[in-house]
Amino acid sequence: MKKILLALLFVIGTLGVIRSQDSATPNPDPNAPDMKFDSEVIDFGTIDWDANGVREFKFTNAGKSPLTITSVQGECGCTSTTIEGKPGWPQEPILPGKGGVIKIKYDTKREGRFEKNITVFSNAKYASKRVRIKGEIKAKPASADGK
Repeated sequence: MKKILLALLFVIGTLGVIRSQDSATPNPDPNAPDMKFDSEVIDFGTIDWDANGVREFKFTNAGKSPLTITSVQGECGCTSTTIEGKPGWPQEPILPGKGGVIKIKYDTKREGRFEKNITVFSNAKYASKRVRIKGEIKAKPASADGK
């Protein structure tokens, strides 16, 4: 009986920890920056194998103080937020009412459908924001010599 009770308490405790990590705590500052995206989803549509995988998320600082993006992370190694060796997001603060872009690159040498999250970390009202890319990559073409 003790083992069952301990196991139940462990499961409940674990679920509580997981749930608390999922919730985004808003910045209590009423003048905090507020990141508003033109679109939170970029649909690549159906594209060719090894096509250009770079896309841009456009956003505006709808808050009352400068917005600073601290980092941008892709869900896996197939999604890069570094373009040509440089961060794909603005390094300088974005003033209220001004906008910017976050560039991402998906590895288009992967056949099939994809749907990936990108997380943006900043000093905005919500410290992290998820945006998404999706699409489908056509099969790798057969080489001209039949190999």
